[in-house]
Amino acid sequence: MKNTFGQSVAVTVFGESHGPELGAILDGMAPGIPVDEAFIAHQLDLRRPSGKISTARKETDPFRIVSGVFEGKTTGTALTILIPNSSQHSKDYAATRALARPGHADYTAYAKYHGFEDYRGGGHFSGRITAGLVAAGAIALSALAGKGIYVGTHVAQCGPVADAPFAADEETLKQQLKDLNQRTFATLDDDAAQEMTRVIEKASAAHDSVGGVLETAVVGMPAGVGEPWFDSLESVLSHAMFSIPAVKGVQFGAGFDLTCGYGSQFNDSFRMEGGRVVTTTNNNGGINGGISNGMPLQFRVAVKPTPSIFRQQETVNFMEGTNADLQIKGRHDPAIIHRARVVVDSMTALTLCDMLALRFGTDWLAPTQPTQE
Repeated sequence: MKNTFGQSVAVTVFGESHGPELGAILDGMAPGIPVDEAFIAHQLDLRRPSGKISTARKETDPFRIVSGVFEGKTTGTALTILIPNSSQHSKDYAATRALARPGHADYTAYAKYHGFEDYRGGGHFSGRITAGLVAAGAIALSALAGKGIYVGTHVAQCGPVADAPFAADEETLKQQLKDLNQRTFATLDDDAAQEMTRVIEKASAAHDSVGGVLETAVVGMPAGVGEPWFDSLESVLSHAMFSIPAVKGVQFGAGFDLTCGYGSQFNDSFRMEGGRVVTTTNNNGGINGGISNGMPLQFRVAVKPTPSIFRQQETVNFMEGTNADLQIKGRHDPAIIHRARVVVDSMTALTLCDMLALRFGTDWLAPTQPTQE
């Protein structure tokens, strides 16, 4: 299994849902970047389950940084973060070992690893592994903020309920992103958050689950980042987004809406404003030809309903080769979209750090540029 993402700034994830520890290794990050452990804890809090709309599994995530940081700053060498697992009900999975949970990776994991995989709670395929990504992503977000680049995601839709759209004005958008990063349930409209919560609670009461759409924006990205073909900014970000469990679709800018109109409606006209090139609209999501154009990056990801539901479902016993029925037990989320948004932020930041380092050099991310002698 390939557990590493990135070329210049790379992140590696390790661990299993019910193993003793999990975590991430962040390698290639510039030296001298401040590491704010309080901010890492805050980001992990945003991923953590809470209330009736999340799983009852409780993890406090008391992470440890065991390498790559000295006196509060990155050293430039491999940075390792360890997070213990402390709330495990492994017996919930033993009785259904050979029953493929619909929507999960139980069968495909068995087909790939021939039964040697850790099946408890999804093992290495579990969304629990994203805790390491969030911890590493917090450092990447701090590095980007030091360069005036800000990332934020809101729950654009959950079930039938839609949130307010992002602002078109960049300064207003920047403030929206900062505000979102302080919210446990990230919407721009408080009423939308309440309605979405009711939708999730209703699904939970019906022993079902619900999905939705996350929308991400990035302000402050310089123009010229990305490649024209196989490492286009869209393709690398899409690769990162599809690495997140439950993501089943990605679109940039107006996305599929672009197919329903004309070029005269969706072309982004260029203008000069304050000495820089801007576009009057942002239907292409801040990217032309696979390369950032200096406008805000905007993209959406589709998050499927949580596959673990407390209803009887048809399945197979893949060890015996027979049909079977399955009634899932244990602790599961009726929705993960409100927790997944910080994972999207984290993977976005890690991806952009890598792309920026490839374009301008690793030291570009450092707060101050080294002097040349």
